Amino acid sequence: MLFGGFDHKIDKKGRVFIPSAFRDELGESFIICKGIYGKRCLCVYSREQWASLVERIGTLPGTKSSTVKRFLYDGSFNVEFDTQGRILVPPTLREYAGFDSEVHIIGMDTNLEIWDASLWKDENESNTLESISAVMEELNF
Repeated sequence: MLFGGFDHKIDKKGRVFIPSAFRDELGESFIICKGIYGKRCLCVYSREQWASLVERIGTLPGTKSSTVKRFLYDGSFNVEFDTQGRILVPPTLREYAGFDSEVHIIGMDTNLEIWDASLWKDENESNTLESISAVMEELNF
């Protein structure tokens, strides 16, 4: 299970350090892609989780499945860690996510999200105690 949040810098070559707690879960080779949950961030999936996502997308009706696949696959890349635990974020994904110099990496249970730090700050500020509490009430917590 992937959880926790970490701030890191992205270097001029587009490399970002991934914390060791996340590296163990992702394996040696994994997928980085555009976020598909209505947020301008990047998602990182282990090969196993990627296969599960692709399978679930395949259950959508044909036109919807094709639309999602075009969006997702066009910006998906196989990546590996370098010897220092960094990944190279392809330029098209850096542009899509608006990466400047600092990013925030969040474990989201089955995948990671990588946000531009300023976009993350804006997103996170919209989550108030009241709004989270209202969602949790739906779970009877």
